Amino acid sequence: MESHKRKKALITGASRGIGRAIATALAQDGYDLYLTCSKNTLLLEELMQQLSEKYGITCRGYTFPIDNEEQVEKMFDDISALDILVNNAGISYSGLLTDMSYQKWQEVINTNLSACFLTCRCAIPQMVKRQCGKIINISSVWGCVGASMEVAYSASKGGLNTFTKALAKELGPSNIQVNAIACGLIDTDMNQCYDDEEIEALVQEIPADRMGSPTEVAQLVRLLCTGNEYLTGQIITLDGGWI
Repeated sequence: MESHKRKKALITGASRGIGRAIATALAQDGYDLYLTCSKNTLLLEELMQQLSEKYGITCRGYTFPIDNEEQVEKMFDDISALDILVNNAGISYSGLLTDMSYQKWQEVINTNLSACFLTCRCAIPQMVKRQCGKIINISSVWGCVGASMEVAYSASKGGLNTFTKALAKELGPSNIQVNAIACGLIDTDMNQCYDDEEIEALVQEIPADRMGSPTEVAQLVRLLCTGNEYLTGQIITLDGGWI
């Protein structure tokens, strides 16, 4: 298919983990991709080359902190029309709230929540003009129930869940669907803050008796990209029955 006829998707935090799996899944479906990362430029370039060669799609990559307003707006100068926006970029912090600096608090909130405001603000006018589009936010079960030692992360993801519900109501009349996936324990580098014993204890609490995979998150993203246009404003929990 010619490039100008292919659908286009932007995925933030795409160099590894869940974002990388989502990029691969959408490349398989023939989407041209815009991919971001904060610092792993080599990993991102390697991924783009692989996807371009294997699936014949076009990839453009950007390396910058996703909460940088100027850089986000500059990136959208390259994007004439966007069908899918996947807000995946995120960071975690594990530790007592009283040990957390205000700078670190702001970094978590800005990366996990404020960045979604920036990307959505740029993407929405294009989608409204075309009266179609899908925004998918990658959230967490901790945004639903909260986690001890992860107050900032939980707050950012809880905010993202409500952001999703509110924006879905705002964009519903324009036929734009906004949903979030609240991930449980997914096998990614983000879980390196846990040791083997802690991982084992967490897995024992999961009815599915295992961690989820980035590919399983990507499969759900694919369904949201192609599925029911009446499905919007939902926080879909993908956690093996954990909560």
